[in-house]
Amino acid sequence: MCELFGISSAKKCQINDYLKDFFSHGDAHPHGWGLACMEENQIQIEKEPIQANKSNYLKERLSVPLEVQNAFGHIRYATIGHVEYGNCHPYTTKDDTGRQWTLVHNGTIFDYPPLSKYVDIQKGETDSERILLYLVDQINQEEKRLQRIMSAEERFQLLDAVIVHMSKGNKLNLLIYDEELFYVHSNYVDSLYELKKEQQVLFSTTPLSKEDWKPVKFATLLAYQNGQKVISGTTHTHEYKDNEENMKFLYSIFSDL
Repeated sequence: MCELFGISSAKKCQINDYLKDFFSHGDAHPHGWGLACMEENQIQIEKEPIQANKSNYLKERLSVPLEVQNAFGHIRYATIGHVEYGNCHPYTTKDDTGRQWTLVHNGTIFDYPPLSKYVDIQKGETDSERILLYLVDQINQEEKRLQRIMSAEERFQLLDAVIVHMSKGNKLNLLIYDEELFYVHSNYVDSLYELKKEQQVLFSTTPLSKEDWKPVKFATLLAYQNGQKVISGTTHTHEYKDNEENMKFLYSIFSDL
């Protein structure tokens, strides 16, 4: 599976040590790496379809201090989509009001028909990109219906309903940023941890230090802002568990990559 990294902080902080540890896991996730640094409406995304710990660019990037308030990291183990730039995370797109949304995903969508229409729209091939396009489309449709821009609370409630529905039968570990809220969701046991520190919180698929990392609240969409949890959504029962049918599906796709 892929691995995720994220941070939400009240002020800029250096994350080089955490990222060096995170990206060192590239041996087991050799199909690409990505990094998004996000400061309100300023989003900088860097990524390559190569193994993270073999990237000269990434090595140079992390050789100087990297200070952020919000950031995502991703290392890819390809399941859906070939090994190429367009299939590397993070993904980003703007809604109709110009708000920029950024997403990283660890998981697979096995069955969710509403995503099918985005196959011909997306730039790459992954189900992860389709998730982002679908979520932003839902925001656009709701704001058109309301004839106004939604509040942060309203955006959260919409995403909460959609993600609860989408998570049934699908593996849906997500980090999403919308220039205001930092969303977190996991429905696969022991696959996303958090580290709470003063005025900041970090997330990772596996603990990145000997500090007090704890599992993220399970099967519940959470929203953070400036390092603090501000909204907690519906706790659902859609835990994803590997099964023989899904493993056969993944094997059949991976053998074609």
